[in-house]
Amino acid sequence: MLRFENIRKSYTTGDVTVDALKGVSAHIHAGETVSLCGPSGSGKSTLLNICGLLDEQYQGEIWINDRPIPKQKSALTQIRREKLGFIFQRYNLIPVMSVFENIEYPLLMVNLNKQQRMDRVVEIIHKVGLQDHISKRPDQLSGGQQQRVAIARALVKKPELVIADEPTANLDTATAATVMSLMRDLGNDMGTTFIVATHDHRMTERCHRVLNLADGHITEQLQQVDNRRAG
Repeated sequence: MLRFENIRKSYTTGDVTVDALKGVSAHIHAGETVSLCGPSGSGKSTLLNICGLLDEQYQGEIWINDRPIPKQKSALTQIRREKLGFIFQRYNLIPVMSVFENIEYPLLMVNLNKQQRMDRVVEIIHKVGLQDHISKRPDQLSGGQQQRVAIARALVKKPELVIADEPTANLDTATAATVMSLMRDLGNDMGTTFIVATHDHRMTERCHRVLNLADGHITEQLQQVDNRRAG
């Protein structure tokens, strides 16, 4: 589904150049939940931004569904809009909107009528288990519930790939494990690929595969035991 080869990225501050990524390559399959794991400064957020087409200044090649990623900004914007979803550490929900409205918001930019939008939102709300909170605002929800809203919002357009940057960093361990399992199970059910950046090795147990990063290199690729329905 997603393939990247020999990705290199450098930052220059004053007279100092830092090589954030030093020729990383991997092939991620459709429906996989893959963790990018490593300490701060390992390059995982940099690689995540490149895979999400948020950073265009890099060397190397990326393919989605065996098609090379174009360099034109208009084409990149279209791919992000049609094929990608994003989940953030801080949820990024709109505080004055209800759960329903937050999830519906991305659909306002695509060609769906009101009934089609409602059907999509209701379907995904049930998948993330928030059907009893549909009219609540974000400040009326727990952290785990807010992240479920963010997951639903990322999935409501039915993207092929979801990029998640430290989605469990603000959650307690039990809630974080539940959220990770939810993403993996939704990926299985919907055929969606998740790439999840985390520094917490405990969360990687809920993923199908782990890419360990250190000093700009993928140092290890671990195929997890089949845990697709683990709690």
